[in-house]
Order: sequence, then C-alpha cells, then structure tokens
Amino acid sequence: MGITDRISADDVILDLAAGNKRSLLQTLAAQAAQRLGRPEKEILDALQAREALGSTALGRGVALPHARLAGEAPPVMLFARLRRPIDYEAKDDEPVDLVILVLWPEASPEGFLPALSETCRALREPLVLRQLRAVASGEEVVALLHRHGRPAAGVTEAL
Repeated sequence: MGITDRISADDVILDLAAGNKRSLLQTLAAQAAQRLGRPEKEILDALQAREALGSTALGRGVALPHARLAGEAPPVMLFARLRRPIDYEAKDDEPVDLVILVLWPEASPEGFLPALSETCRALREPLVLRQLRAVASGEEVVALLHRHGRPAAGVTEAL
C-alpha cells in the first residue's frame, strides 16, 4: 500500500498560507492531530526533531517532512501547495511551495520507506511538479500522484 492508497482529496490543502518553515510545520501538525486524535505538540515535536537532523527539502521547490510516531495509529499523509514559497533550507536554495507530510507508526515500520520512495518517485518529474502547481482541486492532485507514483509494471526498485 503506497502513497496513492493513503492520500485522498480530503488530505490535500491548496493555497496554504505559511510565512515560514515553523508555521508550515505547525499547520500540518494541527491538521494531522485532528486526523489522528493526538496532541498537536507531539506531532510538531516529532517533525521538528526530524528537521533538526537535516532539512527534508528535496529540491526544486518540494519538501517531504516526515516522522515516525509512537503507537499503532494509521499512517497519515497530507499534500499542501503553499500560496507563496518559503525558505525551507533546501540544498538547492530553492524556496518550497509543494509539501507532502508523512507520519508513520513506529509499531508498523513496514511500508514507511516504500511510501517515502513512492512519494519521491511521484515528485521527480518536472512536468508533474508544474502540473501540481497548476491544478485546481484535491482530486487532480491525487490523480497526478497516483499516475506518477507507482513503479512501471514489472519494475522493482531496491531501497
């Protein structure tokens, strides 16, 4: 089960206003806390601890903040397109405007790395990034991620 099995149009936030990385992570933590029924602070602390290890910006305006959470809650994935790009400490110095949040239960480690890999695969094509920046609905975002996130038939990627 990959990203396209875990994200729906309800998990898409278009035109998100975030002035900086901290406010972005706070907003995403609040959204995830509602879905998980967990404290926002717990989620924000996990995200900030991961960011302290190094920025989760992938480059080309994309960030993939992610963390493992204690317990057995289901994985949560959110997609956000920012109203205005923000500094996210990316290695390519490009500001970030496309964000996919991945929260995964520590009790079920299987699937975490494949989900991150599938997410990266969906976001590596410049055409997909242009389309994600132009779409008008959550359904369109999910369709694009679905179409471009899955490996080609018969192709197995090693992590």
